[in-house]
Amino acid sequence: MIRDAAPSDYPAIRAIVRHAFGQDEEANLVEQLRDDGDVLAELVEASEIALQGHILYSRLSIEREGEILQAAALAPLSVLPAFQRQGMGGALIRAGNARCAELGCAAIIVLGHADYYPRFGFSAGAAEFLEAPFSGPHFMALELKPGALQHGGRVRYARAFGV
Repeated sequence: MIRDAAPSDYPAIRAIVRHAFGQDEEANLVEQLRDDGDVLAELVEASEIALQGHILYSRLSIEREGEILQAAALAPLSVLPAFQRQGMGGALIRAGNARCAELGCAAIIVLGHADYYPRFGFSAGAAEFLEAPFSGPHFMALELKPGALQHGGRVRYARAFGV
C-alpha cells in the first residue's frame, strides 16, 4: 500500500534510506529537506506490519527570461534491499509522479540510473537544455506539461542539496 508519509514514519524512513544506500548522506538530505519546508510529496510503501520503501520529491524551480517554472526534484527513492527488484520502486515513482502532476508541477528532474528511470518517461534529452550542476546521461527530466522544458532554463534545487 502506498500512502503519504507521516511524522511517526520518520525513524523507519531514515532506516530504509540508510539501508538502501548503505550510508547516512541521503537520509540526512531527507531530514534537511523536511526541516527546510521544501518537501512537495513524500510517500511510503507500507505492508500491514512495516514500511518497505520511500520516495521524496522536493521543490525545484526552473528560471528563464523572467519566468519561473515550478518543478520537482525526485530524490531519493529507497527500497529496503530485501524488497528490491519486485516493482516497489516503480510503483512509488508512478504514484509520486502522479502526485506532482496533481500539484501542478511542470516537470520532474532526477539524477539517477540511466537504464532505470527512462522506464517511467524520464530522459536525458528532456534535460539537455537545462543549466544545472549536473549533465550527462544520468541527469534526466520528465515533462508533466508538454513542452515545458523545450526553452531550457536554470535549475534551482532546494538549499539542502548544496548545489
